[in-house]
Amino acid sequence: MRGEVGNSPAVLLLSGGLDSATTAAIALSEGFRLHALSVDYGQRHRFELDAARRVAESLGIAEHRVLRIDLGAIGGSALTADIAVPRDRPTEEISSGIPITYVPARNTVMLSLALGYAEVIGAADFFIGVNAVDYSGYPDCRPEFIAAFERVANLATKAGVEGTLRFQIHTPLIQLTKAEIIRRGTELGVDYALTHSCYAPNDEGVACGRCDACQLRLKGFAEAGLVDPVQYQ
Repeated sequence: MRGEVGNSPAVLLLSGGLDSATTAAIALSEGFRLHALSVDYGQRHRFELDAARRVAESLGIAEHRVLRIDLGAIGGSALTADIAVPRDRPTEEISSGIPITYVPARNTVMLSLALGYAEVIGAADFFIGVNAVDYSGYPDCRPEFIAAFERVANLATKAGVEGTLRFQIHTPLIQLTKAEIIRRGTELGVDYALTHSCYAPNDEGVACGRCDACQLRLKGFAEAGLVDPVQYQ
């Protein structure tokens, strides 16, 4: 059975980006005790893993683990292979089609890891910061995918079959604009200076300001009437 909210355990997928940091703050505000999971999947923008550690520490997350899965061995994405990260794309182009920064099966793999972790620690709930409004067209950020995976979670686990846990995937940002996400996180005290969103940072980890992720982030802060606290090249 799903436990009562109020210090019940939940697994959080924590990338170190703006969305996952906001999701963490929302989950904590709802009374969950978070066990954060970050995945080192061979991404070129590895600075996000350092950001995940900073965010976990700043929010007082109960436990933070980093798992290593080499999706770079598969390739097929500008985030894991020697493929140029798109820059300076107009907004209408960003919001249409599936870009080369899509990582094949990434969210499916990450949710599977979160599911295994949740079953082991007895957590019926897990959180992921996917968004289907201001996003780059990734198919594994859609509500249909989340609903389908939730069904799989309850079919493919010992806890689900025996009925000891009823898994639920929480996606508190899925229908929010980036500006709405930023306003919500600001209300909850998220320090966005600790986060990292850029797909193509320089060797010091400074954001490029030109990739899709940076453009969506900057647009969100502008529409929220706030200044992005991270440094840009």
